[in-house]
Amino acid sequence: MAGADGDDSLYPIAVLIDELRNEDVQLRLNSIKKLSTIALALGVERTRTELLPFLTDTIYDEDEVLLALAEQLGNFTMLVGGPEYVHCLLPPLESLATVEETVVRDKAVESLRKISQEHSPVDLEVHFEPLVKRLASGDWFTSRTSACGLFSVCYPRVSSTVKAEIRQHFRTLCSDDTPMVRRAAASKLGEFAKVLELDYVKSDIISLFTALASDEQDSVRLLAVEACVSIATLLPQEDLETLVMPTLRQAAEDKSWRVRYMVADKFSELQKAVGPEITKNDLVPAFQNLLKDCEAEVRAAAANKVKEFCENLPEDSREQIIMTHILPCVKELVSDTNQHVKSALASVIMGLSTILGKDNTIEHLLPLFLAQLKDEVNQTHTCNMPRGAPQHHSNLDCVNEVIGIRQLSQSLLPAIVELAEDAKWRVRLAIIEYMPLLAGQLGVEFFDEKLNTLCMAWLIDHVYAIREAATCNLMKLVEKFGAEWAQNTIVPKVLGMANDPNYLHRMTTLFCINALSEACGQDITTKQMLPVVLKMSTDQVANVRFNVAKSLQKIGPVIDSSALQTEVKPVLEKLATDTDMDVKYFAQEAISALTEWASAVEMKAQVCFGPQGPCRAGKGLQLTPALTPTTAGERSAVK
Repeated sequence: MAGADGDDSLYPIAVLIDELRNEDVQLRLNSIKKLSTIALALGVERTRTELLPFLTDTIYDEDEVLLALAEQLGNFTMLVGGPEYVHCLLPPLESLATVEETVVRDKAVESLRKISQEHSPVDLEVHFEPLVKRLASGDWFTSRTSACGLFSVCYPRVSSTVKAEIRQHFRTLCSDDTPMVRRAAASKLGEFAKVLELDYVKSDIISLFTALASDEQDSVRLLAVEACVSIATLLPQEDLETLVMPTLRQAAEDKSWRVRYMVADKFSELQKAVGPEITKNDLVPAFQNLLKDCEAEVRAAAANKVKEFCENLPEDSREQIIMTHILPCVKELVSDTNQHVKSALASVIMGLSTILGKDNTIEHLLPLFLAQLKDEVNQTHTCNMPRGAPQHHSNLDCVNEVIGIRQLSQSLLPAIVELAEDAKWRVRLAIIEYMPLLAGQLGVEFFDEKLNTLCMAWLIDHVYAIREAATCNLMKLVEKFGAEWAQNTIVPKVLGMANDPNYLHRMTTLFCINALSEACGQDITTKQMLPVVLKMSTDQVANVRFNVAKSLQKIGPVIDSSALQTEVKPVLEKLATDTDMDVKYFAQEAISALTEWASAVEMKAQVCFGPQGPCRAGKGLQLTPALTPTTAGERSAVK
C-alpha cells in the first residue's frame, strides 16, 4: 500500500511532464497555467526539489508558453515555502531572462523584481546579487539587457561593498558595445539614480547621463532625455545649471528629430523638475525653438504642451512670457501646413483664456479659434468639434467664464453660420455635432433666437448624412431643453414638413418622429405626432408608406393604448394589404412586433398584479388576432 500511495503522489508531476512534452502548444500552455495547482498537490518540498529543477532544465518552448511560465513563477513564493526559500525560484527565472523573445525576458525581469522584495538582506547578497552579476556579465546581449532592470531593486538593501560592485556593473553596461544594452541601461538610468546616494548621483550618474545623451544611436539619446527628468528632481537647484542643463540644451537641439520629439513630449515634466528660474532663462527659448521645429512631429508634440507649459510658468512673469514669446509661435502654428500640428493646437489653445484674461482672450485667442473653425481642411474642423469630447466642452467653459456668453456667442455665431452653409458636407456635419455643446453654453433663449432656424434647415439638406445627423441633433436638444420646449418650438416645424412636395423631406419627418417620440413623451406623441404619421400612410410614394409602418412600430410602445387599438391597428391592417411588397412586408413586421410587445406587457402585468388586475389594466394594449399575419405566406414574410 505504501508503494501504491507513493505512486499516487507522483501522479500530478507525471501528468505535468507528460503534458509539457505534448506536441500541442495549447495543451502545454494549459499545463503551465496549472502550475500553482500542481505545486499545491506536490507540497512545498517536492515543488522545490522536483518541479523547479524540471522547469529549469526544460525551458525550451514556444514563446507564449515561456511567457506564461515567467508570469506564474512571480507568484510562487508561498508555494515553495515562503520568503525563506524564495531563492529557489531564481534559476528558472534566470534562464527565462536570457531568452531571445523580448516579452518573455521582460516578464521574467518583472517577476524577478517582484520576488526580490521577498528576499532577506542576507539572501539578497547570497543569491539574488550573484544572479544580477551573472546576467550583467553574460555573453549574449539578452542577459545584459535583463540585468539593467534589476540593479535598482537590490541596491538599497545590500552592503557598501556590494553596492560598489553594482555601480561598476551598471557603468560597464552603459558603455556596452551593443546598442540594445546601452538602450536598456539608458531606460533604467533614472530609476537607478533614485536609489543611489546623492554623492554617487553627482559622481557616477551625471557622467553616465552625459555619455548616453551623446551616444551615436538616437534611440539611446532619446531615452537619456527621459532619465533627465528623474535626475533633475534629485539634484539641488544650484547643481542643475552645471550638471544637467548643458546636456538638456544639447538634446533640445539634437540632430535627430526623435530626440527633439522626446524633449518636447517630456517638456512639462522637465519644467517642473528644473524650477522657475531655469525655466525662464533656458526652457522658454528652447520651447520656442521646438514650436518652430522643422519636423511636424516635433511641432505637434510641443503644441500639445502649450497650455501645460504656460500654466507652470512663474506667476509674476507668466503673462509677459506668454504674450511676448509663446503667443507669436502659437499664431504661426494656427496656419501650419501640417494637420497634426493644427489638431494638437486646437485641443489646448482656448485653455489659455483663464491665464490671459478677458481682454487678451478677445483680442488674441478668439481670432485664432475662429481661424481654426474656418480652416478649409476637414480634419481641423473635426478636431475643434469632436463627437462629445469633454476636453472641448471644458475649453468652451473656460472661455465662457472669462469673456461671458454674450461676447462668446457674438464671436462664434458668424463663423458657425458660415460653416453651416459650407459646400463641404463633412464640414456641415462637424458643425451639427457641435450644436448640442453650443446649446448648453448659450441657453435656450439665445439658441432659439440665433440657431434654431439653422438646425431646422439641416433637416432638408440634400445629403442624407446631414439629415440623419440633424435628426439626432434634435433629439439631443430635446433631452437638453425638455419636452415643453420641443412642443412649442420643434414639433410644429417638423410636422409641417409632412406636406413638403419632396418625398425625402416627408420621410425626414418620420425619422424625426421616431427620434423624438420617447423624449417628448406619450401625450405629445399621441396627440400631435400620431395623426401626422397616420395621414402619411396614404402617401403616393411607397418609400414613405413603408416608413410609416416602421414609424408606427417604433412609436407604438410610446403612444396611448386606446389609440394603438383604434387608430394604429386599422392603418397597419390596410398597409399589410398594400400592392407594394416592401410596404406589405414592413407592415406585417410592425404588426408582429407590436403584438409581441403587447403580450409581454400583459404578461408582466400578470406577474405584478395577478390574473384579474392586468385584464383591466392591459385591455386596451391587447392587439387582437386580426392584427397578426393570416396566411402562411404572410407569416413566412414576417419571419
